[in-house]
Amino acid sequence: MRIGMLTDAYKPVLNGVTNFIMLHKRALEALGHTVYVFTWGNTEAGDEADHVIRSPALPLSDTGYHINFLYSRAALRRLQTMDVLHVHHPFVSGQLALRYGKAWSLPVVYTNHTRYDLYAQHYLPPLSDTLAEVFLQSYMPGFTAQCDLVVAPSAGLATVLRGLGVTVPITIIPNGTDLKAFRTPTVRHSPAEFGWSEDACVLIYTGRLGPEKNLDLLLRAFAGAATAIPELRLLLVGDGPEAARLREQAAQAGLGGRVHFAGRRPYEEIPAYLAAATAFVTASVTEVQPLSVLEALAAGLPVLGVDAPGVNEAVEDGTSGLLAPEDAAALAAQIVRLVLDRDLRARLAAGAMAAGKRYAIEDTTAQYVRCYEELIGRRSSPPSPPLIEEERQGRGP
Repeated sequence: MRIGMLTDAYKPVLNGVTNFIMLHKRALEALGHTVYVFTWGNTEAGDEADHVIRSPALPLSDTGYHINFLYSRAALRRLQTMDVLHVHHPFVSGQLALRYGKAWSLPVVYTNHTRYDLYAQHYLPPLSDTLAEVFLQSYMPGFTAQCDLVVAPSAGLATVLRGLGVTVPITIIPNGTDLKAFRTPTVRHSPAEFGWSEDACVLIYTGRLGPEKNLDLLLRAFAGAATAIPELRLLLVGDGPEAARLREQAAQAGLGGRVHFAGRRPYEEIPAYLAAATAFVTASVTEVQPLSVLEALAAGLPVLGVDAPGVNEAVEDGTSGLLAPEDAAALAAQIVRLVLDRDLRARLAAGAMAAGKRYAIEDTTAQYVRCYEELIGRRSSPPSPPLIEEERQGRGP
């Protein structure tokens, strides 16, 4: 099969969506399929050999995202040769997927990766929550109705989509991880590399340092637990708009050398950082099915988190981790419980390792392959050779 992945952003942008596309693409190619990524950005990036087709676009400040509403003629020529289009964002890329899919009789698969309803609270102006919900309730049902397959990584997200008015069938396919990379990392960091003693108990968070991740609550919970456990340390791996404020918060809390900000690291280095930790911790309540949590489970790390959709579907309280209400004191109590109870920690680590097996990228990709094949088999007619109006008139870049 020739599979086109349509996304608003791709590497070097690092987030759950770009990591999912990268892993899924790699797994599909291992099965002998050809995968192209269609996105925007630096057309001089030199990634043609990796089948990444970038169309010219305007950068959105320094976010790594770009904006355009048309693909280049070169991208269109390649796009119409695909057997199936798999889109990962519902707005710009989503509309292009529907337009070209209809023009060339190509099935369109849409995977919803993001809680857009919750992200709007952090990234849209104040008092916009209601307007954002109204917009999503008016947009998502019509968009999904035109897709040939709608996928949610978790049952909780499927429920959220239903609440936005989506009525079409929703297929649940979990996100996947490269189990081998996280279980047997080629490099393993140690606490000493961050200036800590080898017997330090290290909690780790990996991901974006953004307001939607609830990291101020995480720092407050850590500060509370650290008063009871002198050897407790926190390793934050990632970057984002909240980085400077979080550093200041840690300093004002007197945490000093007990919190280490590793900054943004290449995805390939994440297993080495997880190897230095005792447990993974998150306070996010805006997740769909966080790859960072699945990666921690794959590495055999118990997960300490807030009992919220996304996290509580991947982590079974008392089996592969411990969950708490969205309250700093409650999360701190769970941290202290885990650290002080060595037997509990060992049992949860074994449970995490077992839970991680459910998210092997080979298995989740195989589920997608079956869906692709079924949709292609149902296609009513082959793609028509002429390009659509924008390219024939030469109006695209």
